[in-house]
Amino acid sequence: MRLTTVLCSTASAVSALVLLSACSSSGTTATSSDTPLVGVDYPRSDTDFWNSYIKYTPEYAKELGLSLKTTNSQNDVAKLTANAQTFISQGVKGLAMAPQDTAAIAPTLAQLEAKKIPVVTVDTRPDSGKVYMVVRADNRAYGEKACQYLGTKLAGKGKVVMLQGDLASINGRDRTEAFNDCMKKNFPNITVFGEATNWDGAVAAQKLQTDLTAHPDIKGVYMQSSFALSGTLQVLKQKGLLVGPEDEKHVFVVSNDGIPEELKSIAEGKIDATVSQPADLYAKYALYYLKAAMDGKTFKPGKTDHDSTIVQVRDGLLEDQLAAPLVTADGGTYGGVTSLKSTDTSLWGNNLG
Repeated sequence: MRLTTVLCSTASAVSALVLLSACSSSGTTATSSDTPLVGVDYPRSDTDFWNSYIKYTPEYAKELGLSLKTTNSQNDVAKLTANAQTFISQGVKGLAMAPQDTAAIAPTLAQLEAKKIPVVTVDTRPDSGKVYMVVRADNRAYGEKACQYLGTKLAGKGKVVMLQGDLASINGRDRTEAFNDCMKKNFPNITVFGEATNWDGAVAAQKLQTDLTAHPDIKGVYMQSSFALSGTLQVLKQKGLLVGPEDEKHVFVVSNDGIPEELKSIAEGKIDATVSQPADLYAKYALYYLKAAMDGKTFKPGKTDHDSTIVQVRDGLLEDQLAAPLVTADGGTYGGVTSLKSTDTSLWGNNLG
């Protein structure tokens, strides 16, 4: 079924009353007695990707005619649970969150369901429990695209390091499993060193340093998120490996997020590719689905009108899988995966004000 933006009949009158400002981690609020109040918990504010999501959220709240309250759980599920209690006491009519521990959030989801507060999860999918909609890209495709790019560039042989996220997160598990499965199936002569990092850049840099010392012939790195970008570039520079792709010492690097710094690094030849996950659309459709929930709308699996597909991931749980393209300098095709050029103006990372 096609999705359409849900607007109330008095939108023009409402827009004059809505007062929204950029939200800080402490939760700047914008309320109006005539607009629905929703809560958004930001999962963290220590990465460029999530800071971009934080920037976009109040913009789309204003566009959709929603009043907004925010919190920041700082990658801590206990804080997220406490923040949910705060939102309940404030009378929110819907809640968007991005739980980083996708197993531990189940009791909070059960409490919100009992209070008939619809929940949309962004970027992550809970291991159990009910939510109105999951807004996410296909994270297995992230791992597969990175695998196809590196496998093609390495001509099917050599050694690569995978800097994993947190395996307590569905995202870390999906990206890791898909990358490993793809390598085993398509590039069996490539050795993968998987390194758990808990989405911590310092840990990622230290483990990459150790791997390059033990295996100086490593020719590829897959970073599961841009959290590892700065440290990876620093380690490669220290090792004399931060050279352009035309140099035989070049180590091919694939990242994941699509932040402006990644696109710049691709253009400069410092890294080679990224998978652009849509920070702008995460903010937009999280709020879109909250409004749809409050308006009593329902959805079914199938194609949408915003280049995505709604899938049923388990009984009673739908996920809108947004587009997340591979991005390279040349916009070429790698292992059947067609990429966008890093200069493409459709990429949110090239439009962030």
